[in-house]
Amino acid sequence: MSSAENRPAPRWQPLPPLDRRVAAVLVEKAKTTPDAYPMSINALRAGCNQKNNRDPVMEVDEDAVQESLDRLRGVGLVAEVQGGGRVPRYRHYMYDWLGVDKVEVAVMTELLLRGAQTEGELRGRVSRMEPIADLPSLRAVLNALKAKGLVIALSPEGRGYVVTHALYPPRELERLKSDFQRVHGDDFAEPAEHAPAPVRTAPPIAAAPAPQYAPVAQASPVPEGLVDLRRDVNELKQQVAALRDEVATVRSQCDMQQRELESLRAALGG
Repeated sequence: MSSAENRPAPRWQPLPPLDRRVAAVLVEKAKTTPDAYPMSINALRAGCNQKNNRDPVMEVDEDAVQESLDRLRGVGLVAEVQGGGRVPRYRHYMYDWLGVDKVEVAVMTELLLRGAQTEGELRGRVSRMEPIADLPSLRAVLNALKAKGLVIALSPEGRGYVVTHALYPPRELERLKSDFQRVHGDDFAEPAEHAPAPVRTAPPIAAAPAPQYAPVAQASPVPEGLVDLRRDVNELKQQVAALRDEVATVRSQCDMQQRELESLRAALGG
């Protein structure tokens, strides 16, 4: 029997929005603030409700997070860690659950946190967890995730290529595709593999020769160096935005730890 036949079937499955957020926050914090991982329910609530690097922005309470954790434990994605403290903490099994490596899990985490994104946006945001040298490197990762059925394209490959994860429940995914097409229909055609066949039309009827006019002067092409410069500036802007997100994440984590420390002091009567 080959190794492919021995390989276990994928364990991942579609998840509701809050479950995707909780799972992604666990991975994100494990990579960006490992000292605060595994995470308490209170820390998870704060991570789910962050205003930065989240789309959509949520406002959930600890009961909702606990219910989500119970569901995630039921599908084998999360486990409670028995530590020395009285506060239960939780860890993820995302690597095994998705069947991915560390860079692939970082890409999936950003897609789970923010939904559909262009390649440029995704690369800039993933860099706070795992470095990706350039867009061709990212495309290789995306191709691997697409082969595993974990990533889907919302637009044709090329400039402005938009992708998202495949963990949406079926109705949510169809609504996402419909909304994306309605908003971006003029900018993005349907991906080639799903595009309808071209409509054949009859050849035009021959017309009288058009009158001759003086040629119109053509606009000078944009210098190649300027195109490269604009591309570099856009990438720098994306990296700065990612750094701002990371700083805000660290600041939020510090505030959360301060609150937990004050709560612990109050419980101890200090």
